[in-house]
Amino acid sequence: MEPRSGGLAASLRNFAASAAGIAQTRLELLSVEVQEEALRIESLLAYGAAAFLLIGFGTFFAAAFLTVVFWETHRLAALGIATAVFLAGGVVCLIAMRSFARRGSRLFASSLAELARDRETLGE
Repeated sequence: MEPRSGGLAASLRNFAASAAGIAQTRLELLSVEVQEEALRIESLLAYGAAAFLLIGFGTFFAAAFLTVVFWETHRLAALGIATAVFLAGGVVCLIAMRSFARRGSRLFASSLAELARDRETLGE
């Protein structure tokens, strides 16, 4: 019978090298996911701030315009309707924000899936 080349020590070294390679790949994937999430949040905040400012100014000037148009006849009705529209819009935004917050982030979803596949593969 021929002796195995390397024996147990070589097998352990190969296993350790493979495990280190898998761990490095998973950490790199984790790093990419963190960077993608940071960019997503940054973009979300920038677009949200711009939308908030532009829509805020637009609705203010629209309400002011309608109030001036109806100043002689229905100024209180125009102000009341504008107030109701602003409050309704604020409630809709709060509901959307709560829904968005409850949905959570998909951060590390790919990493967790890969680790589950690794665990299944090693369990076979």
